[in-house]
Amino acid sequence: MIDGPAIMAELEGREAIFYAMDVEDGRHFAWATERADERHRPFSTFKIPNLLIALETGVAASVDEVRHWDPERRPARGFWLDGWSGDQTLAEAFRRSTVWFFRDLALEIGGARYRQMLQVFGYGNAMAPDDDDLFWLAGPLEISVREQALFLRSLLRGELPVHRDTVGALRTVSLLEEQDGCRLHGKTGSGPAPGAGMDGSFEGWLVGWVECADAAPVTYALFVRGQSYASIAQFRGTMARSFLHRAGAWPGARE
Repeated sequence: MIDGPAIMAELEGREAIFYAMDVEDGRHFAWATERADERHRPFSTFKIPNLLIALETGVAASVDEVRHWDPERRPARGFWLDGWSGDQTLAEAFRRSTVWFFRDLALEIGGARYRQMLQVFGYGNAMAPDDDDLFWLAGPLEISVREQALFLRSLLRGELPVHRDTVGALRTVSLLEEQDGCRLHGKTGSGPAPGAGMDGSFEGWLVGWVECADAAPVTYALFVRGQSYASIAQFRGTMARSFLHRAGAWPGARE
């Protein structure tokens, strides 16, 4: 049973939508179930399908391939995170959430290939305009927590036209933590809420899956909204682990 008052206390005024699904039998655990099909911009959680598509199309030969940063074409901005400036591999760009790297990939992949593969993936509204390298950050691409979990379930079940080596590469770069025989995979994403600036309210995600010994994987997606980026940055990981622990999919915090 979901302990609503305890969860509300953890949220401390933030909004949250959560959906987790057993890869084998489809059982699910959700918070704010009535909003599970509400779509939002995926922000950097789109780097999961983006990495798959880059590898499957051959735009990236491997996650170890280096892409060179062009500071004149992609000048550093005040909000850039440490590690964004400079040449890096696809694996490093995924872990660092390097925006310029994936914007360059997007223009090489092109809208037509994105739309085709996102429709096959069942990824949200699958909207990827031609010559657009911001469609996952500024729209029109949107996806719900349920669709995020279903997409990853299909991927892990081998139901998508994605090579095993590509899925293996994603497993390597998406690993966040190992605890008590379980592995937590995931990718964060965040951006200003609609109509808000960088100093206003923020939306964010943590999307991925859990693999434990002697248990089927569990995919999950957490969407949150808070008063600022700082209010959700670390909170996403804490709250996702809390929900997964309640769902019996994650061992919980160490004492």
